[in-house]
Amino acid sequence: MKKNNYFLLTAFLAFNMLSAQGLLNKSEVTFNRQDSLRGSITKERAWWDVINYKLDIKVNPLDSTITGSNIIQYKVLNDYQVMQIDLQNPMKISRVIQDGKPLEFTREGNAFFIKLLSKQTVGVIKELTVFYGGKPKVAVNPPWDGGITWKKDANGKLFIASSCQGLGASVWWPNKDHMYDEVEGMTISVNVPGDLMDVSNGRLQDVKKLKDGTKTYTWVVTNPINNYGVNINIGDYVSFSEKYQGEKGVLDCNYYVLRDNLAKAKEQFKDVPRMLKAFEHWFGPYPFYEDSYKLVEAPYLGMEHQSSVTYGNGYKNGYRGRDLSGTGWGLKFDFIIIHESGHEWFANNITYKDIADMWIHESFTNYSESLFLEYYYGKEAGYEYMRGLRKNIANDKPIIGAYNVNNEGSSDMYYKGANMLHAIRQIVNNDEKWRTILRGLNSTFYHQTVSTNQIEDYISRQAGVDLSKVFHQYLRDVRIPTLEYFSNENYIGYRWTNCVEGFNMPVKVYIDANEKWLQPTTEWKNEPTKSGKSILTIDANFYVAGFDIKA
Repeated sequence: MKKNNYFLLTAFLAFNMLSAQGLLNKSEVTFNRQDSLRGSITKERAWWDVINYKLDIKVNPLDSTITGSNIIQYKVLNDYQVMQIDLQNPMKISRVIQDGKPLEFTREGNAFFIKLLSKQTVGVIKELTVFYGGKPKVAVNPPWDGGITWKKDANGKLFIASSCQGLGASVWWPNKDHMYDEVEGMTISVNVPGDLMDVSNGRLQDVKKLKDGTKTYTWVVTNPINNYGVNINIGDYVSFSEKYQGEKGVLDCNYYVLRDNLAKAKEQFKDVPRMLKAFEHWFGPYPFYEDSYKLVEAPYLGMEHQSSVTYGNGYKNGYRGRDLSGTGWGLKFDFIIIHESGHEWFANNITYKDIADMWIHESFTNYSESLFLEYYYGKEAGYEYMRGLRKNIANDKPIIGAYNVNNEGSSDMYYKGANMLHAIRQIVNNDEKWRTILRGLNSTFYHQTVSTNQIEDYISRQAGVDLSKVFHQYLRDVRIPTLEYFSNENYIGYRWTNCVEGFNMPVKVYIDANEKWLQPTTEWKNEPTKSGKSILTIDANFYVAGFDIKA
């Protein structure tokens, strides 16, 4: 439906003008030393490159504690003798050992500074062991306010899981808690009560039954993995599996669900191969064939833990049974299966260096929902879904947050960011070329951490269009750009207003129902028309406002 966006202008224009003047943002967020220690690449982080973690823990539900150790293998990049390791209160590091010798350390909030005795020679690979324990933060509203969730299932069996994006993996285990540096691989050993099972990332290597009746599950990850993507899921699980024939060969798909939910899961999880087929088409091969794909029931909504995606959507289509778009299309798939699995490409394969650039994860993954619909139900289904999501846009603050202080931007990184990508697709105006760009992102930045500038530059280069002002408008400004226009006897005048300086996004319009591409700037331009007043309608797939100044 190609109707003009007059309705957007009245409400949003006043709001956006006020926001641009700072009248609605009287109090600004202030950051402290702890924010910098968590969010910046400190000198105590910069000198070493983490290579591997060997995490070995015991989860004790009786007192809600986690105890254990982490062997940290790293490569020396620069000569320095102090290492920063992160572990959040009330958890404590008890001992640190390197080369058989105990090391001294000091604590500053959630950061521990370890004084190394042996010379740290550039190029040498070294390791140290951190021993720790305590009662980790209990998740309040996971996964948004995360930590460890301690629950019981319907049969009274313990049901425990981690979730820690944003909060940081250091809420439950000691590590270099900054996204810029990923380990190349990892071993995760988790000791749990004997009647329960742990499911973590990668592939199950070993299960050992101990004399005290507990069991230790050891999982091995062979691909690079970000910190928050590491997880534990503990419960009375039963499992089933299938093999998916994908672009890189056979992908093992394993499903772990609570005992009572097996029948429901076998039906609902049919969305997994459908997801894989659609996303491999749009984004390229699933990025972690070596580590398999797992979907694991969790005591919260769900999260994109790498190769161990967690699920708690109640075995319903939509988002907890609701269509977030209001179009009906959102009930055609299980939101958590599709969205959280989409993060395997955008979050786990391509990962932000700084959480301020979290849009790289969420905008592309929110957009992936429409691509899933398009793959199975046609282009207009995906387009209608994307337009429907606009009702959830707040335009409250910029999508990009503050750098180096562990600060994410507006939740508009989901729906507004996705609609920005949708508009860019219109500008590219070539579906196969757009698909090539999406697949190219995942191959060019395969298993890498990236910045916004890298993503912006890549898309602009591949599209053959300078999109810098488009990204700037939607990622760093809260205003909805407005196409201001008027119609005279022989021409239509038009320009962009309510926008960043130099905004020059091309836009598709319909003049008297005839498709036309305009190249507006912030200066007036004219488009010749036939005699008589013409009617201009903006293509609905652009998230913009329109205003006829002579209406």
